Amino acid sequence: MPETAFPAPATGTAATPGNDDWRQIHLGRLLGHAMRRFDARVLYLMAHNVHVPLALSNLAARDQVSAAHVHITRHLALGGSRLTDLAERAGMTKQAMGQLVDQCEAWGLVRREQDAHDARSRKVVFTEAGLAWVQAFHDAVTQAEAEFRAEVGNEVATVVMIGLETYASGA
Repeated sequence: MPETAFPAPATGTAATPGNDDWRQIHLGRLLGHAMRRFDARVLYLMAHNVHVPLALSNLAARDQVSAAHVHITRHLALGGSRLTDLAERAGMTKQAMGQLVDQCEAWGLVRREQDAHDARSRKVVFTEAGLAWVQAFHDAVTQAEAEFRAEVGNEVATVVMIGLETYASGA
């Protein structure tokens, strides 16, 4: 997004000694706190989902699964994806995504297989346990969103969702 898309900062809002509250309560910081809280709740719910294979549930319960691992859950197509496409969708380097895929492969969430459309390429696909993990992710996100709506109210939650969708799209 070009710099000119954002208005210039208002004058007279410079930081002054004794007036640094803005550093703790600005929108970016609040969004970051909200995202970490939401992701932590989703991981907690996934760790306690009875349909998640026990080994994966134990990893999640011991904080071995992080929000970074959830990138694979969010971005890997159900029919599989090439590593470069997966990394691009997640906004990560191919090398960083490769390390996450290696770890998730060791945990039995994904496997690499030959791409049927390109013999020179391999794709990452969910295993049966990985598909159970994706379903647990869906269930956890649904519950965490419902909890958010219950905490802030349906109207506020709807406005927040619309506002964040608009802001994220750059419209």
